[in-house]
Amino acid sequence: MSAATPHGAQPYYFVPAPSRFPVLTALGLLLVIFGAGQWVNGHAWGAYVLLAGFALFVFILQQWFRAAIGESEGGLYSDRIDVSFRWSMSWFIFSEVMFFGAFFGALFWTRVHALPNLGSLENAVLWPDFKAVWPSSGVGITGSPANIVEPFTTMGPWPIPTINTLLLLSSGVTLTIAHHALIAGRRAKTIGFMWLTVVLGATFLGFQGYEYAHAYSELNLKLSSGAYGSTFYMLTGFHGFHVFIGTLMLLFITIRLMKGHFTPQRHFGFEGAAWYWHFVDVVWLGLYIVVYWL
Repeated sequence: MSAATPHGAQPYYFVPAPSRFPVLTALGLLLVIFGAGQWVNGHAWGAYVLLAGFALFVFILQQWFRAAIGESEGGLYSDRIDVSFRWSMSWFIFSEVMFFGAFFGALFWTRVHALPNLGSLENAVLWPDFKAVWPSSGVGITGSPANIVEPFTTMGPWPIPTINTLLLLSSGVTLTIAHHALIAGRRAKTIGFMWLTVVLGATFLGFQGYEYAHAYSELNLKLSSGAYGSTFYMLTGFHGFHVFIGTLMLLFITIRLMKGHFTPQRHFGFEGAAWYWHFVDVVWLGLYIVVYWL
């Protein structure tokens, strides 16, 4: 259909020509998974396969995104394509809600069901020294009556988690200001607040990296630190990865703004990244309350 569209005319519904990008992206992911699997099983060459797969994956995505941006700026995306993008982004964010819902559910099940059940009278014969208390931060309680898990210190909300909460909430405000500025046609203001949003996201990641280093070296809190350590790192780690992806999205949107892309009427690329970022903010608020306070 795209080949039959006259030059300069907008198609009814743009369908790109057959592309090599999907299969090459899949090949890159295959190399990443295969290399990682071999590396963790003691084969040093797996690290090089992992690196090669990741490099191929990033390169192909860059080419793919450039092609999509060229199609958008070339006027090939009609209102029907815009609706498709909005539905696609909505379903993607819904899948992310389910993704984090599984980890929140695991934490809820551990604390509300599994922990009291293990500490009940029915299990006292099998594990008489078990104490059903949360968090599992010491020898002889939830973590390991058999001393399998090393003692550790739990992570509280002060000061870094609270600082990171303020950073993410502030980034949501600056992003909203940038969006309204774009709608008003004030591109310079939009770019300025977008850069501020990117800086806030990068600062959040820096603080989280410091928090992890502190937890590992000084608190002895590791992924292997019982149910507490595993749920802590799975929830905060995956959220940090999403912040990293969201920061990259906002960075690329800012660069596109500087190149003159997007108009007050048509800017779903901006809106899609903003939806994702606000979703990341909401997830962090849940993490901040459930993981650091409760």
